[in-house]
Amino acid sequence: MRQGLQGVGARLGRRTESESEGKAGMKIMDIQKLLGQNREISGFRIVSTKTDSYELFFVHRKLETVRATDTDTVSVTVYVNHDGKVGDSTFSVYGSMGEAEVADRIAAAAERARLVFNEPYELPEGGVLEAELPSNLRDAEPRALAAGIADAVFAADCVEGGSINATEIFLYRDTVRVVNSRGVDKTQVKYRAMIEAIPTFTEGEDSVELYEAYRFTDFDPARVTSEIAEKMQEVYLRRRAQKPATPMTARVVLRSKEIGELMSELAGDLNYANVYAQGNLHKKGEALQGDTPSGDPLTLTLCGQVRGSGNSAFFDGDGVALTDTTVIRNGSVSAYYGTHRFASYLGEPETGDLPCLRLEPGSLTADELNAEPWIECVSLSGLQVDLYNDYIGGEIRLAYHHRDGKSLPLTGITMSAKLSDVLGSLRLSDTTSVNDNYEGPDRMLLRGMAIL
Repeated sequence: MRQGLQGVGARLGRRTESESEGKAGMKIMDIQKLLGQNREISGFRIVSTKTDSYELFFVHRKLETVRATDTDTVSVTVYVNHDGKVGDSTFSVYGSMGEAEVADRIAAAAERARLVFNEPYELPEGGVLEAELPSNLRDAEPRALAAGIADAVFAADCVEGGSINATEIFLYRDTVRVVNSRGVDKTQVKYRAMIEAIPTFTEGEDSVELYEAYRFTDFDPARVTSEIAEKMQEVYLRRRAQKPATPMTARVVLRSKEIGELMSELAGDLNYANVYAQGNLHKKGEALQGDTPSGDPLTLTLCGQVRGSGNSAFFDGDGVALTDTTVIRNGSVSAYYGTHRFASYLGEPETGDLPCLRLEPGSLTADELNAEPWIECVSLSGLQVDLYNDYIGGEIRLAYHHRDGKSLPLTGITMSAKLSDVLGSLRLSDTTSVNDNYEGPDRMLLRGMAIL
Protein backbone atom coordinates (compact mmCIF):
# COMPACT_ATOMS: atom_id res chain seq x y z
CA MET A 1 0.00 0.00 0.00
CA ARG A 2 1.25 3.48 -0.87
CA GLN A 3 0.13 6.40 1.29
CA GLY A 4 0.70 10.12 1.13
CA LEU A 5 0.25 12.59 -1.71
CA GLN A 6 1.62 10.36 -4.46
CA GLY A 7 -0.67 10.22 -7.45
CA VAL A 8 -2.55 13.40 -6.50
CA GLY A 9 -2.25 14.72 -10.02
CA ALA A 10 -2.62 11.38 -11.75
CA ARG A 11 -5.79 10.33 -13.49
CA LEU A 12 -7.65 7.23 -12.42
CA GLY A 13 -6.69 5.80 -15.79
CA ARG A 14 -6.05 2.17 -16.43
CA ARG A 15 -2.60 0.72 -15.79
CA THR A 16 -1.00 -1.51 -18.34
CA GLU A 17 -0.79 -5.23 -17.61
CA SER A 18 2.97 -5.07 -17.07
CA GLU A 19 2.58 -2.19 -14.61
CA SER A 20 -0.17 -4.03 -12.72
CA GLU A 21 1.66 -7.32 -12.44
CA GLY A 22 4.89 -5.63 -11.45
CA LYS A 23 3.20 -3.92 -8.50
CA ALA A 24 1.69 -7.25 -7.36
CA GLY A 25 5.14 -8.87 -7.22
CA MET A 26 5.15 -12.20 -9.03
CA LYS A 27 3.52 -12.08 -12.46
CA ILE A 28 0.43 -14.12 -13.17
CA MET A 29 2.26 -15.98 -15.94
CA ASP A 30 4.90 -17.05 -13.40
CA ILE A 31 2.20 -18.32 -11.03
CA GLN A 32 0.66 -20.23 -13.94
CA LYS A 33 4.03 -21.81 -14.68
CA LEU A 34 4.43 -22.97 -11.07
CA LEU A 35 0.90 -24.37 -11.06
CA GLY A 36 1.66 -26.30 -14.24
CA GLN A 37 4.69 -27.89 -12.59
CA ASN A 38 2.61 -29.47 -9.81
CA ARG A 39 1.30 -32.80 -11.10
CA GLU A 40 -1.21 -33.21 -8.28
CA ILE A 41 -3.35 -30.36 -9.58
CA SER A 42 -6.21 -30.93 -12.03
CA GLY A 43 -7.01 -27.25 -12.60
CA PHE A 44 -6.65 -23.74 -11.21
CA ARG A 45 -8.15 -20.27 -11.06
CA ILE A 46 -6.27 -17.02 -10.41
CA VAL A 47 -8.10 -13.82 -9.43
CA SER A 48 -6.10 -10.59 -9.38
CA THR A 49 -7.72 -7.45 -7.91
CA LYS A 50 -6.00 -4.07 -8.08
CA THR A 51 -7.55 -1.00 -6.48
CA ASP A 52 -6.30 2.58 -6.77
CA SER A 53 -7.99 5.11 -4.51
CA TYR A 54 -7.93 8.82 -3.78
CA GLU A 55 -9.44 9.84 -0.45
CA LEU A 56 -10.37 13.07 1.35
CA PHE A 57 -11.24 13.32 5.06
CA PHE A 58 -13.02 16.40 6.44
CA VAL A 59 -13.93 17.46 9.97
CA HIS A 60 -16.82 19.86 9.47
CA ARG A 61 -15.64 21.72 6.35
CA LYS A 62 -11.94 21.55 7.15
CA LEU A 63 -9.87 19.17 5.05
CA GLU A 64 -7.77 17.15 7.50
CA THR A 65 -6.25 14.35 5.41
CA VAL A 66 -5.59 13.50 1.77
CA ARG A 67 -4.57 9.95 0.98
CA ALA A 68 -3.77 7.96 -2.16
CA THR A 69 -3.60 4.18 -1.94
CA ASP A 70 -2.63 1.42 -4.34
CA THR A 71 -3.46 -2.16 -3.30
CA ASP A 72 -3.00 -5.47 -5.11
CA THR A 73 -4.35 -8.87 -4.09
CA VAL A 74 -3.93 -12.20 -5.86
CA SER A 75 -6.02 -15.24 -4.92
CA VAL A 76 -5.24 -18.72 -6.26
CA THR A 77 -7.64 -21.68 -6.14
CA VAL A 78 -6.37 -25.15 -7.00
CA TYR A 79 -8.62 -28.07 -7.94
CA VAL A 80 -7.73 -31.73 -7.44
CA ASN A 81 -9.68 -34.67 -8.89
CA HIS A 82 -9.54 -37.60 -6.46
CA ASP A 83 -11.64 -40.64 -5.53
CA GLY A 84 -14.30 -39.75 -8.09
CA LYS A 85 -14.73 -36.31 -6.52
CA VAL A 86 -13.14 -32.87 -6.86
CA GLY A 87 -11.62 -30.83 -4.07
CA ASP A 88 -10.47 -27.23 -4.00
CA SER A 89 -8.42 -24.95 -1.79
CA THR A 90 -7.60 -21.24 -2.00
CA PHE A 91 -4.60 -19.21 -0.87
CA SER A 92 -3.26 -15.68 -1.36
CA VAL A 93 -0.06 -14.64 -3.12
CA TYR A 94 1.68 -11.57 -1.71
CA GLY A 95 4.18 -9.28 -3.40
CA SER A 96 6.94 -10.32 -1.00
CA MET A 97 6.75 -13.99 -1.98
CA GLY A 98 9.33 -15.68 -4.16
CA GLU A 99 8.91 -18.70 -6.43
CA ALA A 100 9.89 -21.24 -3.77
CA GLU A 101 7.33 -19.96 -1.27
CA VAL A 102 4.55 -19.86 -3.86
CA ALA A 103 5.42 -23.41 -4.95
CA ASP A 104 5.16 -24.52 -1.32
CA ARG A 105 1.76 -22.81 -1.00
CA ILE A 106 0.57 -24.62 -4.14
CA ALA A 107 1.65 -28.00 -2.77
CA ALA A 108 -0.04 -27.33 0.59
CA ALA A 109 -3.25 -26.23 -1.15
CA ALA A 110 -3.25 -29.40 -3.25
CA GLU A 111 -3.03 -31.48 -0.06
CA ARG A 112 -5.92 -29.55 1.53
CA ALA A 113 -8.00 -29.99 -1.63
CA ARG A 114 -7.83 -33.77 -1.13
CA LEU A 115 -9.86 -33.29 2.05
CA VAL A 116 -12.77 -31.78 0.08
CA PHE A 117 -15.25 -34.12 -1.62
CA ASN A 118 -17.44 -32.17 -4.05
CA GLU A 119 -19.27 -33.70 -6.97
CA PRO A 120 -17.10 -33.44 -10.11
CA TYR A 121 -17.58 -30.62 -12.63
CA GLU A 122 -15.49 -28.88 -15.28
CA LEU A 123 -14.20 -25.33 -14.84
CA PRO A 124 -15.49 -22.68 -17.28
CA GLU A 125 -13.82 -22.99 -20.67
CA GLY A 126 -12.22 -20.32 -22.86
CA GLY A 127 -13.02 -16.67 -23.23
CA VAL A 128 -10.67 -13.68 -23.48
CA LEU A 129 -11.94 -10.20 -22.63
CA GLU A 130 -10.67 -6.74 -21.75
CA ALA A 131 -13.51 -4.36 -20.96
CA GLU A 132 -14.30 -1.21 -19.01
CA LEU A 133 -17.60 -0.34 -17.35
CA PRO A 134 -19.01 3.07 -18.35
CA SER A 135 -18.47 5.95 -15.92
CA ASN A 136 -17.92 9.70 -16.15
CA LEU A 137 -15.32 9.34 -13.36
CA ARG A 138 -12.84 7.75 -15.75
CA ASP A 139 -11.08 10.77 -17.19
CA ALA A 140 -11.42 13.10 -14.22
CA GLU A 141 -8.33 14.33 -12.39
CA PRO A 142 -8.81 12.92 -8.85
CA ARG A 143 -8.00 16.09 -6.94
CA ALA A 144 -10.44 18.18 -8.97
CA LEU A 145 -13.12 15.49 -8.94
CA ALA A 146 -12.90 14.97 -5.17
CA ALA A 147 -13.01 18.74 -4.62
CA GLY A 148 -16.11 18.97 -6.81
CA ILE A 149 -17.80 16.22 -4.83
CA ALA A 150 -16.92 18.00 -1.57
CA ASP A 151 -18.44 21.24 -2.90
CA ALA A 152 -21.63 19.37 -3.79
CA VAL A 153 -21.83 17.87 -0.29
CA PHE A 154 -21.26 21.15 1.53
CA ALA A 155 -23.78 22.96 -0.66
CA ALA A 156 -26.40 21.03 1.33
CA ASP A 157 -25.02 22.19 4.68
CA CYS A 158 -27.50 25.05 5.06
CA VAL A 159 -30.03 23.89 7.67
CA GLU A 160 -30.17 26.21 10.69
CA GLY A 161 -28.94 24.26 13.70
CA GLY A 162 -27.57 21.57 11.43
CA SER A 163 -24.06 20.70 10.32
CA ILE A 164 -22.07 17.93 8.70
CA ASN A 165 -19.71 16.81 11.43
CA ALA A 166 -17.56 14.59 9.25
CA THR A 167 -17.27 13.85 5.55
CA GLU A 168 -15.14 11.25 3.81
CA ILE A 169 -14.85 11.01 0.02
CA PHE A 170 -13.43 7.97 -1.74
CA LEU A 171 -12.63 7.56 -5.44
CA TYR A 172 -11.80 4.05 -6.64
CA ARG A 173 -10.58 2.33 -9.76
CA ASP A 174 -10.81 -1.47 -9.60
CA THR A 175 -9.10 -3.77 -12.09
CA VAL A 176 -10.11 -7.43 -11.82
CA ARG A 177 -8.51 -10.20 -13.86
CA VAL A 178 -9.61 -13.86 -13.83
CA VAL A 179 -7.42 -16.58 -15.39
CA ASN A 180 -8.04 -20.31 -15.25
CA SER A 181 -6.53 -23.55 -16.52
CA ARG A 182 -9.10 -23.93 -19.33
CA GLY A 183 -8.28 -20.77 -21.26
CA VAL A 184 -10.31 -18.10 -19.45
CA ASP A 185 -8.43 -14.77 -19.32
CA LYS A 186 -10.72 -11.82 -18.62
CA THR A 187 -10.08 -8.32 -17.29
CA GLN A 188 -12.60 -5.67 -16.30
CA VAL A 189 -12.08 -2.14 -15.02
CA LYS A 190 -14.64 -0.16 -13.06
CA TYR A 191 -14.72 3.32 -11.51
CA ARG A 192 -16.77 4.15 -8.44
CA ALA A 193 -17.10 6.72 -5.69
CA MET A 194 -18.45 6.77 -2.16
CA ILE A 195 -19.38 9.56 0.22
CA GLU A 196 -19.65 8.95 3.95
CA ALA A 197 -21.17 11.83 5.89
CA ILE A 198 -22.57 12.43 9.37
CA PRO A 199 -25.33 15.07 9.25
CA THR A 200 -26.03 16.43 12.74
CA PHE A 201 -28.72 18.64 14.23
CA THR A 202 -28.09 20.37 17.56
CA GLU A 203 -30.62 22.14 19.75
CA GLY A 204 -29.36 23.36 23.09
CA GLU A 205 -27.29 20.57 24.59
CA ASP A 206 -29.06 17.83 22.64
CA SER A 207 -27.93 16.61 19.25
CA VAL A 208 -29.01 13.92 16.79
CA GLU A 209 -26.76 12.29 14.18
CA LEU A 210 -27.40 10.19 11.09
CA TYR A 211 -24.89 8.18 9.09
CA GLU A 212 -25.11 8.49 5.31
CA ALA A 213 -23.23 6.37 2.77
CA TYR A 214 -23.86 7.34 -0.84
CA ARG A 215 -22.33 5.34 -3.71
CA PHE A 216 -22.25 6.14 -7.42
CA THR A 217 -20.34 5.59 -10.66
CA ASP A 218 -21.42 8.81 -12.40
CA PHE A 219 -20.96 12.17 -10.70
CA ASP A 220 -23.96 14.50 -10.83
CA PRO A 221 -23.35 17.49 -8.49
CA ALA A 222 -27.05 18.37 -8.21
CA ARG A 223 -27.95 14.81 -7.29
CA VAL A 224 -25.25 14.63 -4.60
CA THR A 225 -26.43 17.92 -3.10
CA SER A 226 -30.04 16.71 -3.16
CA GLU A 227 -29.12 13.42 -1.48
CA ILE A 228 -27.22 15.12 1.36
CA ALA A 229 -29.88 17.85 1.72
CA GLU A 230 -32.50 15.14 2.18
CA LYS A 231 -30.42 13.63 4.99
CA MET A 232 -29.98 17.05 6.60
CA GLN A 233 -33.76 17.43 6.61
CA GLU A 234 -34.18 13.94 8.03
CA VAL A 235 -31.83 14.57 10.96
CA TYR A 236 -33.69 17.83 11.69
CA LEU A 237 -37.06 16.05 11.69
CA ARG A 238 -35.78 13.13 13.73
CA ARG A 239 -35.13 15.56 16.58
CA ARG A 240 -38.84 16.48 16.44
CA ALA A 241 -40.24 13.02 15.75
CA GLN A 242 -42.79 11.58 18.15
CA LYS A 243 -44.07 8.11 18.97
CA PRO A 244 -47.69 7.80 17.81
CA ALA A 245 -50.53 6.10 19.62
CA THR A 246 -50.23 2.37 18.96
CA PRO A 247 -51.17 -0.28 18.05
CA MET A 248 -52.61 0.57 14.66
CA THR A 249 -52.83 -0.84 11.16
CA ALA A 250 -51.46 1.30 8.34
CA ARG A 251 -50.39 1.51 4.74
CA VAL A 252 -46.59 1.54 4.83
CA VAL A 253 -44.27 2.63 2.03
CA LEU A 254 -40.71 1.35 1.58
CA ARG A 255 -38.03 3.29 -0.30
CA SER A 256 -35.61 1.84 -2.84
CA LYS A 257 -32.99 0.68 -0.30
CA GLU A 258 -35.46 -1.58 1.49
CA ILE A 259 -37.17 -2.62 -1.75
CA GLY A 260 -33.77 -3.84 -2.95
CA GLU A 261 -33.28 -5.78 0.29
CA LEU A 262 -36.67 -7.48 -0.09
CA MET A 263 -35.95 -8.39 -3.72
CA SER A 264 -32.53 -9.76 -2.73
CA GLU A 265 -34.22 -12.09 -0.24
CA LEU A 266 -36.67 -13.34 -2.87
CA ALA A 267 -33.88 -13.77 -5.42
CA GLY A 268 -31.60 -15.57 -2.97
CA ASP A 269 -34.20 -18.29 -2.60
CA LEU A 270 -33.90 -18.95 -6.35
CA ASN A 271 -30.10 -19.31 -6.44
CA TYR A 272 -28.74 -22.51 -8.01
CA ALA A 273 -26.85 -23.39 -4.81
CA ASN A 274 -30.06 -23.17 -2.80
CA VAL A 275 -31.96 -25.20 -5.39
CA TYR A 276 -29.23 -27.88 -5.49
CA ALA A 277 -29.38 -28.19 -1.69
CA GLN A 278 -33.19 -28.43 -1.97
CA GLY A 279 -33.46 -25.44 0.32
CA ASN A 280 -35.50 -23.20 -1.97
CA LEU A 281 -39.01 -22.43 -0.74
CA HIS A 282 -40.37 -21.45 -4.16
CA LYS A 283 -40.20 -23.54 -7.33
CA LYS A 284 -40.41 -22.71 -11.04
CA GLY A 285 -43.96 -21.96 -12.10
CA GLU A 286 -45.10 -21.18 -8.56
CA ALA A 287 -47.27 -18.10 -8.08
CA LEU A 288 -45.10 -16.13 -5.67
CA GLN A 289 -47.85 -13.56 -5.02
CA GLY A 290 -50.66 -16.06 -4.57
CA ASP A 291 -53.37 -17.26 -6.91
CA THR A 292 -55.47 -14.07 -6.77
CA PRO A 293 -53.11 -11.11 -6.17
CA SER A 294 -54.73 -7.71 -5.76
CA GLY A 295 -51.64 -5.55 -6.32
CA ASP A 296 -48.96 -5.02 -8.97
CA PRO A 297 -47.29 -8.17 -10.37
CA LEU A 298 -43.57 -8.54 -9.69
CA THR A 299 -41.17 -8.92 -12.61
CA LEU A 300 -37.62 -9.22 -11.28
CA THR A 301 -34.49 -9.63 -13.41
CA LEU A 302 -31.07 -10.49 -12.05
CA CYS A 303 -28.53 -8.71 -14.22
CA GLY A 304 -24.84 -8.01 -14.67
CA GLN A 305 -25.05 -4.25 -14.94
CA VAL A 306 -27.12 -1.35 -13.65
CA ARG A 307 -25.89 2.06 -14.76
CA GLY A 308 -24.77 3.92 -11.65
CA SER A 309 -24.09 0.80 -9.56
CA GLY A 310 -20.57 -0.07 -8.44
CA ASN A 311 -21.65 -3.72 -8.31
CA SER A 312 -21.95 -3.90 -12.10
CA ALA A 313 -19.69 -6.36 -13.90
CA PHE A 314 -19.10 -8.15 -17.21
CA PHE A 315 -18.21 -11.46 -15.56
CA ASP A 316 -18.20 -13.10 -12.14
CA GLY A 317 -15.46 -14.52 -9.94
CA ASP A 318 -15.19 -17.63 -12.11
CA GLY A 319 -14.76 -15.58 -15.28
CA VAL A 320 -18.25 -16.55 -16.50
CA ALA A 321 -20.00 -13.96 -18.69
CA LEU A 322 -23.07 -12.57 -16.92
CA THR A 323 -26.41 -13.25 -18.61
CA ASP A 324 -29.44 -11.23 -17.48
CA THR A 325 -32.08 -13.64 -16.17
CA THR A 326 -35.70 -12.89 -15.26
CA VAL A 327 -36.33 -15.04 -12.18
CA ILE A 328 -39.83 -13.72 -11.40
CA ARG A 329 -42.22 -12.81 -14.22
CA ASN A 330 -45.69 -11.40 -13.58
CA GLY A 331 -45.64 -12.68 -10.02
CA SER A 332 -44.53 -16.26 -10.76
CA VAL A 333 -41.10 -17.92 -10.50
CA SER A 334 -39.75 -18.21 -14.04
CA ALA A 335 -36.08 -19.21 -13.63
CA TYR A 336 -33.18 -19.85 -11.29
CA TYR A 337 -29.65 -18.38 -11.49
CA GLY A 338 -26.21 -18.82 -9.99
CA THR A 339 -22.61 -19.87 -10.32
CA HIS A 340 -21.04 -22.17 -12.90
CA ARG A 341 -20.53 -25.06 -10.50
CA PHE A 342 -24.17 -25.39 -9.47
CA ALA A 343 -25.43 -24.68 -12.97
CA SER A 344 -23.34 -27.69 -14.04
CA TYR A 345 -24.81 -29.90 -11.32
CA LEU A 346 -28.39 -28.92 -12.15
CA GLY A 347 -28.03 -28.87 -15.94
CA GLU A 348 -29.35 -25.30 -15.91
CA PRO A 349 -28.32 -22.40 -18.20
CA GLU A 350 -25.06 -20.70 -17.28
CA THR A 351 -26.03 -17.25 -15.95
CA GLY A 352 -23.04 -16.38 -13.80
CA ASP A 353 -23.29 -15.04 -10.25
CA LEU A 354 -25.44 -12.00 -11.09
CA PRO A 355 -24.74 -8.98 -8.84
CA CYS A 356 -27.58 -6.56 -9.70
CA LEU A 357 -31.39 -6.46 -9.53
CA ARG A 358 -33.86 -4.79 -11.87
CA LEU A 359 -37.53 -4.61 -10.85
CA GLU A 360 -40.12 -3.47 -13.37
CA PRO A 361 -42.13 -0.37 -12.32
CA GLY A 362 -45.77 -0.61 -11.31
CA SER A 363 -48.85 1.55 -11.66
CA LEU A 364 -48.97 3.45 -8.36
CA THR A 365 -49.10 7.23 -8.90
CA ALA A 366 -48.43 9.96 -6.36
CA ASP A 367 -52.08 11.06 -6.47
CA GLU A 368 -53.28 7.53 -5.76
CA LEU A 369 -50.80 7.15 -2.91
CA ASN A 370 -51.89 10.41 -1.28
CA ALA A 371 -55.59 9.58 -1.52
CA GLU A 372 -55.37 7.84 1.88
CA PRO A 373 -53.06 8.24 4.91
CA TRP A 374 -49.74 6.40 4.68
CA ILE A 375 -46.51 5.95 6.61
CA GLU A 376 -43.25 6.43 4.70
CA CYS A 377 -40.28 4.54 6.15
CA VAL A 378 -37.27 6.86 6.03
CA SER A 379 -34.80 5.07 8.29
CA LEU A 380 -34.99 1.47 9.54
CA SER A 381 -32.63 -0.50 11.74
CA GLY A 382 -32.82 -3.07 8.94
CA LEU A 383 -35.61 -4.73 7.03
CA GLN A 384 -36.31 -8.20 8.45
CA VAL A 385 -37.54 -10.81 5.96
CA ASP A 386 -38.05 -14.48 6.83
CA LEU A 387 -39.38 -16.50 3.90
CA TYR A 388 -39.82 -19.70 5.90
CA ASN A 389 -41.71 -18.07 8.76
CA ASP A 390 -43.73 -15.87 6.38
CA TYR A 391 -42.63 -12.66 8.09
CA ILE A 392 -41.68 -9.12 7.13
CA GLY A 393 -41.01 -6.31 9.58
CA GLY A 394 -38.50 -4.02 11.18
CA GLU A 395 -37.78 -1.28 13.69
CA ILE A 396 -38.57 2.17 12.28
CA ARG A 397 -36.21 4.89 13.48
CA LEU A 398 -37.80 7.65 11.42
CA ALA A 399 -40.96 7.75 9.35
CA TYR A 400 -43.32 10.37 7.93
CA HIS A 401 -47.04 10.00 8.53
CA HIS A 402 -48.67 11.62 5.49
CA ARG A 403 -52.27 12.68 6.03
CA ASP A 404 -54.49 15.46 4.67
CA GLY A 405 -51.56 17.13 2.92
CA LYS A 406 -49.41 17.22 6.07
CA SER A 407 -46.44 15.11 7.17
CA LEU A 408 -45.75 14.26 10.82
CA PRO A 409 -42.35 12.73 11.74
CA LEU A 410 -42.63 9.50 13.75
CA THR A 411 -40.10 7.43 15.69
CA GLY A 412 -39.95 4.57 18.18
CA ILE A 413 -42.24 2.16 16.32
CA THR A 414 -42.03 -1.25 14.70
CA MET A 415 -43.92 -2.79 11.79
CA SER A 416 -44.78 -6.38 10.95
CA ALA A 417 -47.01 -8.50 8.71
CA LYS A 418 -47.30 -11.88 7.01
CA LEU A 419 -45.02 -11.76 3.99
CA SER A 420 -47.48 -13.71 1.85
CA ASP A 421 -50.21 -11.13 2.53
CA VAL A 422 -47.84 -8.29 1.67
CA LEU A 423 -46.66 -9.88 -1.59
CA GLY A 424 -50.20 -10.50 -2.75
CA SER A 425 -51.33 -6.91 -2.29
CA LEU A 426 -48.23 -4.71 -2.73
CA ARG A 427 -48.18 -1.78 -5.12
CA LEU A 428 -45.17 -0.42 -7.01
CA SER A 429 -44.61 3.20 -8.01
CA ASP A 430 -44.49 4.23 -11.65
CA THR A 431 -41.26 6.19 -10.95
CA THR A 432 -37.84 4.52 -10.61
CA SER A 433 -34.41 5.09 -9.09
CA VAL A 434 -31.06 3.34 -8.56
CA ASN A 435 -29.80 2.42 -5.09
CA ASP A 436 -26.60 0.39 -4.77
CA ASN A 437 -27.24 -2.79 -6.82
CA TYR A 438 -31.00 -2.16 -7.26
CA GLU A 439 -32.84 -0.43 -10.09
CA GLY A 440 -36.61 -0.16 -10.02
CA PRO A 441 -39.61 1.52 -8.39
CA ASP A 442 -38.62 4.06 -5.75
CA ARG A 443 -41.73 3.35 -3.65
CA MET A 444 -43.45 0.11 -2.63
CA LEU A 445 -46.78 0.27 -0.83
CA LEU A 446 -47.47 -2.46 1.74
CA ARG A 447 -51.04 -2.75 2.94
CA GLY A 448 -52.23 -3.92 6.36
CA MET A 449 -48.99 -3.49 8.28
CA ALA A 450 -49.28 -3.78 12.07
CA ILE A 451 -47.63 -0.80 13.79
CA LEU A 452 -46.55 -1.16 17.42
